[in-house]
Amino acid sequence: MAEQLGLSPRWIGQIFLFATIAIYAAIGVMSRTSDVSEYYVAGRRVPALFNGMATAADWMSAASFIGLAGTLYYAGFEGLAFVTGWTGGYVLVALLLAPFLRKFGQFTIPDFLGARYEGHFARIVGVIAAVLASFVYVVAQIYGVGLITSRFIGIEFEIGVFVGLAGILVCSFLGGMRAVTWTQVAQYLILIVAYLVPVGILSYKVTGVPIPQVMYGSVLQNLGVKELELFSEPRENEVRALYRQRADEYAHKIVDLPDSLVAERHAQMQKVHELRTLGAPARDVASAERVLRDLPRTPDEARLKWERVRQESLARTAHPAPHAEAHPGGDQDARDSARNNFLALTFVLMVGTAALPHILMRYYTTPSVTEARRSVFWSLFFIFLLYVTAPAYAVFAKWEVYSSVVGANIATLPHWVASWGKVGLVRIEDINGDGILQLAELTINSDAILLLVPELAGLPYVVSGLVAAGGLAAALSTADGLLLTISHALSHDLYYKIINPEASTQRRLVITKSQLLVVAVVAAWVASLRPDGILFMVGLAFSIAASAFFPALVLGIFWKRANKWGATAGMIVGLGTTLYYIVRTHAFFGGSMADAWFDISPISCGVFGVPAGFLTIAVVSLLTPPPSAEVQALVDFVRLPDSTENLAQNENRL
Repeated sequence: MAEQLGLSPRWIGQIFLFATIAIYAAIGVMSRTSDVSEYYVAGRRVPALFNGMATAADWMSAASFIGLAGTLYYAGFEGLAFVTGWTGGYVLVALLLAPFLRKFGQFTIPDFLGARYEGHFARIVGVIAAVLASFVYVVAQIYGVGLITSRFIGIEFEIGVFVGLAGILVCSFLGGMRAVTWTQVAQYLILIVAYLVPVGILSYKVTGVPIPQVMYGSVLQNLGVKELELFSEPRENEVRALYRQRADEYAHKIVDLPDSLVAERHAQMQKVHELRTLGAPARDVASAERVLRDLPRTPDEARLKWERVRQESLARTAHPAPHAEAHPGGDQDARDSARNNFLALTFVLMVGTAALPHILMRYYTTPSVTEARRSVFWSLFFIFLLYVTAPAYAVFAKWEVYSSVVGANIATLPHWVASWGKVGLVRIEDINGDGILQLAELTINSDAILLLVPELAGLPYVVSGLVAAGGLAAALSTADGLLLTISHALSHDLYYKIINPEASTQRRLVITKSQLLVVAVVAAWVASLRPDGILFMVGLAFSIAASAFFPALVLGIFWKRANKWGATAGMIVGLGTTLYYIVRTHAFFGGSMADAWFDISPISCGVFGVPAGFLTIAVVSLLTPPPSAEVQALVDFVRLPDSTENLAQNENRL
């Protein structure tokens, strides 16, 4: 109603974002506590239903809410590795870890490692791994917050990152896990409504039935026909040939460095001089001067910049893979590589899900082991609602782009192209100068697909505000849990358990909150540098968690012979293998896929670290003395059924 009465889009976006943050802040203030048990594990009084809802919100990060639809949009069938891996991971959580860790009690995953593996060495390695995995993950969440705030409030991305950080801190700073749990329940309700409403409206617009999960199959069939039409269109092929020509030109310029850079600068200076001499419009002169100013200053800088342009041009020379094609490739080797990467990513995401500290911590908050098991069921149900909808988002969004945007006159493109272009997430280039937008001339950042769906479908701007609020809820809920994991690891496991075991309750909470604040600010600064896409950063966090924790946790529960030397060595070897592979293959660290093993993408680097960790723990444990009888008794206690009374006594003893 306010929109119809003339309320501006900027005000609508701000109202949605600030109103939801105010709700979370109110919950955080009402849930403030100075009790250690309440702060760390919400007093172990969270019912299974609400813990499942909070876990789902904790889980459905900016990667799930914002990144997954975009990944499925571009990757098609291959993107289902994320859905399969993340969902399958909760089966491992339910069967292998959650009930046993809840029975163990205590507060954190390094707590279990320290008790099970007899000492501080395994605990310290666990702290390092927990901080590293959670930090990479939280950077991705704050990056997502920056995208949303910069677009819907109209501020710079770098400023939006720190504005969103304030919303994160107000939820977790005062009340710890108690505040975060009930905040996440509210955030889940907001994010799931925000996710389901736009695609439901879009489904009704396209098919006449507002159930996208059921109807997107028929749209996918039509999309397959549309893809064949677009890929065979003469102007589309002309554009791709021009991009091939551009890639070849940049390849020659790179080979001819440094002479090509000197010639480029001289030619641009000559162009600026000619425009001034001929009295060209000021806008044309300013544009030419900007091009001259942005030229690389050194041959090394030119090589990096021109190679990036060459790679971008090469990416546009080939048609996208058909959306429904499994493991696409130009030849059998390419198809085999695609299949291997699909399986590797699914494996890493499953195992990483079962090893993420901020997820496993949630099962410490339930009243009992039985409630922990039920909580996993509810988590899966609430997560299912989003994941079964994500493929529909991708298909409906691609259908709208292919049928309504591609082939349109560039001068009459919808306003969302310009508004998202201002934040660098949508880009068009009329390379053939025909005034018509071809598919290869359109670039949409994968992280923007979901956020622009309401505008893409011509829905009221209020729906865009709702989606922004949902994306913010997803990012904030996960960031809260991750920041708590990091601060707890540093304050509880490092400071209290190792440095100062005599610290008072008040001092422990002060240390926790100060660490939380420092880590949050550092993570926001890293996010402002835009290190990579949301989904890739999250995938890297999963690989780190999988290789560092999964072997040590599973063998610690199910194999009495695993000892402290084996576990410590296994965590170090698994984590080291994963980090080595990411540095070796990812461009951000100067690596290249030419150095990849079996053509496995950097996002799946944990596929090498996990087996290395299992093997190292087994070999080293067998070559060194077995654990003490007390530790072996702890394994029996964690694994065997127990009465409620004995459970309470054992928790107190631990």
